[in-house]
This record gives sequence, C-alpha cells and structure tokens, in this order.
Amino acid sequence: MRITIHNRVLLLLTVLLIVAMVAFPFLNFAPNRLVSGQPVSLSQAMHGVSWLLLLPLPLLFLLAWWPTHRLPLALVVILSEILLTSLVALSGQHAARLASEGSALARTSFGSGLWIAAALCLLIAADALTRLTRSALWRLLLNAQMWLPIVALLLMGQLDQLALLKEYVNRQDVFDQAFSRHILLLFATLIPALLMGIPLGLLCYRKAHVQSVVFAVLNIIQTVPSVALFGLLIAPLAGLAKALPWLGDLGVSGIGLAPALIALVLYALLPLVRSVVAGLQQVPTEVLETAWGMGMTRAQIFWHAEVPLALPVLLSGLRVVTIQTIGMAVIAALIGAGGFGAIIFQGLLSSALELVLLGVIPVIVMAVIVDALFKFLISVLEAKHS
Repeated sequence: MRITIHNRVLLLLTVLLIVAMVAFPFLNFAPNRLVSGQPVSLSQAMHGVSWLLLLPLPLLFLLAWWPTHRLPLALVVILSEILLTSLVALSGQHAARLASEGSALARTSFGSGLWIAAALCLLIAADALTRLTRSALWRLLLNAQMWLPIVALLLMGQLDQLALLKEYVNRQDVFDQAFSRHILLLFATLIPALLMGIPLGLLCYRKAHVQSVVFAVLNIIQTVPSVALFGLLIAPLAGLAKALPWLGDLGVSGIGLAPALIALVLYALLPLVRSVVAGLQQVPTEVLETAWGMGMTRAQIFWHAEVPLALPVLLSGLRVVTIQTIGMAVIAALIGAGGFGAIIFQGLLSSALELVLLGVIPVIVMAVIVDALFKFLISVLEAKHS
C-alpha cells in the first residue's frame, strides 16, 4: 500500500521546525546585558514542564499525509497557533525561573531556535489559510488572530522577565518618542509625495515626451544610495539655513527632520509616478470608447472610468512606497531624524541585541500590517471591478 503525501509544504516546514527546535538553542541566558551569555536548549527549558506542550508537533507531521480538505487545514492552523503560544509561554516561564535564581541584571532572550520555530509556525498557518479560503478579509483576520494569545501573555505579564521586555520597560519613554517620530516621518513623506507624484504621473501619462525626461531624472535619484543622498543634502540645507535665518527658525538645517524628509520624498516619487502611469495605461480602450459614446466629458471619463480602474495599480505603488519609507526612515536616524533607527543604532554601538530588536521589531510589525491592509484593499477593489 502506497502512502501519499498530500501536503509537501507542511511536511517540509514541520521537519525544519523539528530541526530548529533540536539543533539550535531555544533561549540565551546572560548574567547581564554586556555578556554574550550561554545557550539554553529546549530540553533544559522543559525542565519540570510537561512534554505534552509539544504534542502539536507530531500531529502537524501526521497531517501532511491527510488530504487537504477544510477540516485538516483548520486543524493545521489551530495546532500551529497552539505550538507557537506554547513555545513563547515556555520561554517566559523559564526566564522567570532563571530570574528568580539569578540577579536582577540577568537577561534571558530568545535563542535562534525559538526565532526560527516561531517563523515556521507562522508560515505553516499562513500556507494552510491560503489553501483554506480565498477571501482576503478572512485570511487577514485569521492571520492576525495568531498573535492574540501572544498579546494575552504580554498583558498578563507572563513574558516580563524576557530581556526584550526589560529593555522596553527601561526605555519606554524613548520607545514612545521613537514611535511618534517614525509615524511623523511616514506621513510627512507620503503626503508631499502624493501631492507631487500624482500630478507628475498624470503629466507623464498625457505627454509622452515629458515621461522619458521625468523617469530619467527619478531613476538617477533612485540609484543614489540613501546614506549618500542624506549626506549630499547636509551642506546645501545648512548653507540655506544660514543665509535665510527664518528657515532655521522653522527647523530647516543640515541635519534632522528636513534632509530626511526631502530624501524620503525623492525616493518615493519614482514608484508612485510609475504606478500612476501604469494604472492609467492599463485602462481598456473599449471602456474609454464606451464612455465617449455615452456622451461623457473628459473630466467625467477620468473620474468615473479611468480613476476607478487605475486605482488598484496606484494603491500597489503606494503600498511599495509606504513599506519602503518605513524601512528607509530607519537610515534617516544617521542624520538625526530620530525614529526607531535611533534605537537600533544605539543598540549596535553598545552591542546590545535586545536594544536592536526593540527598534527592529516595531519596524517589521508596521511594515507587515501596512502590507496586509493594502493587499486587502487592493483585492477588494479588484473583485469589485472584475
């Protein structure tokens, strides 16, 4: 009798999950933040804890041989969520045990095995949800609920003894300031970029000879490394603020927010202008001819035919710009713009991994949330026009 593997992706991810949990350290314990620390294996962390917490692991392995129907796929999602929650809860429990045995300066952080295992649990759930439903809304909601047990553990204080949470408590004011500055950098980039990019895209769409010139200039800007562009803006802006003191009173200087926003807006223009042109160009000619035949004016055709059909492509470009800005705003901290980049670079200078993660993780979370929301909105618009 031949046994058929119905879900090869699940089998591969589960095998990798087992390898990560066995071959890599589950946690890392250090007497203080300045010492690299010692690895803690999963078996050591499981001391005094029932191994039934890992029961979802063999069940996931067995489900790879089940036909990919709704019930097995739903079980895969549930089991991966239970396993993820169990691993994170176990890390918090073991960190609390080590803290009670050691000093207040002791630091327990996630090991590479736990990071990899958590990522694989999320990938297993995401793959199952893709097969389970085609609805973008349901996939978004079901992927989001994977984090609810982790949030519950945080709110209950079960993870307070982890090094990352200790860093957050010690630097909560700095974290809040970095978050507000990062949001400011994002919206202060997107609003001017939209105000300039959309009219520029319309101009390029209407006049072909302008398009080649505009794209050539924007391509040159895009090829300049971000650090170099930030540096190139320091001297002109410093000279401008010196020549015109009222600009300095408004906060314009060679370092800080002004050069960061100028560079981020310049980087945002190319994908935004391209998406406007591409969106308008993909509007079917038959739609435009039908609108003309109905007696619609040029303005009516633009607002009632071209814009609705081009909107998904425009939003795709805006999605790229938004995620790009979230990431590049980190580099802007090098010229004093603040944001999470300031925390990241401070952690790198002091060789504090948890401090680096305190800046990196919010950036990743922001990018993932923005990406998911844009994908959902685009899928709704595409479904509406299909």
